[in-house]
Parts: sequence; structure tokens; C-alpha cells
Amino acid sequence: GEFQTFQHYFKQINLSMAAYKPEKGVPVDEVTSHRIRITLTSRNLKSLEKVCTDLIMGAKQKELHVTGPVRLPNKNLKITTRKTPCGEGSKTWDRFEMKIHKRVIDLKSPSETVKQITSISIEPGVEVEVTIADS
Repeated sequence: GEFQTFQHYFKQINLSMAAYKPEKGVPVDEVTSHRIRITLTSRNLKSLEKVCTDLIMGAKQKELHVTGPVRLPNKNLKITTRKTPCGEGSKTWDRFEMKIHKRVIDLKSPSETVKQITSISIEPGVEVEVTIADS
């Protein structure tokens, strides 16, 4: 009894795997999929995260394989400067800091669909960089 159900299970697996194997002489999809990396950088964290979620939602609606958003370490740019323009007075210093946040999203899709996804309204102050790596 148990062995038969096991055999039945294996038959089911083989049937489902047959759908993924391209047989010889049968043309596979003409549209080639690319590995596409979208790099987002911004000083404003809220707008960056919003653009991230919008891109991922768009990709999920098109049923693409999405990896990310991978949060890369922030770049903290610091400038320490004297408050006074001359040299007089007590020596007071200003410490300015600018944080640059970075996110990476990886997609596996044709380049046409990526154009559709990235054409959404991108918030001001968010840099979007799209690179294609052929697999």
C-alpha cells in the first residue's frame, strides 16, 4: 500500500517536471530573459523605500522573479567646519552629515517589461540605475 502511493507520487513529479524540459525541435520562448539589477540611491529614506516597494509590486504583478531589496551599507559623508568665517571668537565647530542610502533589486525578465516597470513615477531625489547582466 505504502509503496504504491510512493510510486504514484513519483509519477506525479515526473509529469510536472516534463512541463519544464524543453524538448528538441520545440522552440523555446523567443523573448530572452535577462538578469537585471536595479540600483536605487537616495538621501531620503522614506522616498527610497516607497520607490522600492512600487517597483517590487509592479514586478510581482507581471509575475517576475524578484530578489531584494538588498539594503547596502549607508555612506555617511561628514564635514566638520568652523562656525565663524574669520578666525575670531571661541573655537566653535559645526559637524554636518549626509547619509546616502542604497538598495539593490534583482529581476529576471525581458528588457521590455523592465521598461514598463521602471516607467512608474519615481520620487524626486531618488537615483535609479538599471544594469543588464546576461546569464
